[in-house]
Amino acid sequence: MTESSPRPTRAEQRRQSEERILAAARHLFAELGYDRTTIRAIAAAASVDAGLVMHYFGSKDLLFARAVEVPADELPGGTSGEVAEALLTSLGRRLTGEPVASLAVLRSMLTNADAADRYRAAGEAQLNQLTEAIPTSDADLRASLLSAIIHGVIAERYLLRLTHLADASPEQIIDLLRPCFQSLTTPPPTSVKPQ
Repeated sequence: MTESSPRPTRAEQRRQSEERILAAARHLFAELGYDRTTIRAIAAAASVDAGLVMHYFGSKDLLFARAVEVPADELPGGTSGEVAEALLTSLGRRLTGEPVASLAVLRSMLTNADAADRYRAAGEAQLNQLTEAIPTSDADLRASLLSAIIHGVIAERYLLRLTHLADASPEQIIDLLRPCFQSLTTPPPTSVKPQ
């Protein structure tokens, strides 16, 4: 006699269905953007009824908000070099595995004002944290440049695919960006005026 595995509880079944729906939503929002993604398409991709999607998430807007939640990376305090390396490590993870939730926001923000607002709100805390970690008077500009580089690399690699970024290894990209990131997180040397 063989033992059969226990049947999943209702709570486990619900959690599994929600995860399938969220995974399908992330994929479709990343591929098509907010406006072109429908609840029916998400339901079909998740192998559930469209009514179940609405039952679990309430609306397309609420589903989108959940699908694009991305926990922010904590930046370490410490030296400028440590801050640069933390940013490069975070970017390296996104270059190794396609960041579907981030891509869903990036693609959708171009056509949907609510998606753009979510993107700004989600990025504001991390941008502030990065600004505080850079010990220069122009830290806000430096943090903004670092953010633009990171988002530009991700958009180019996964959405635009116009250049060799799509084919380059994460290590190649990180190695080339390292001097730039170190420069942007490090205060310029103080110059001493001759007397």
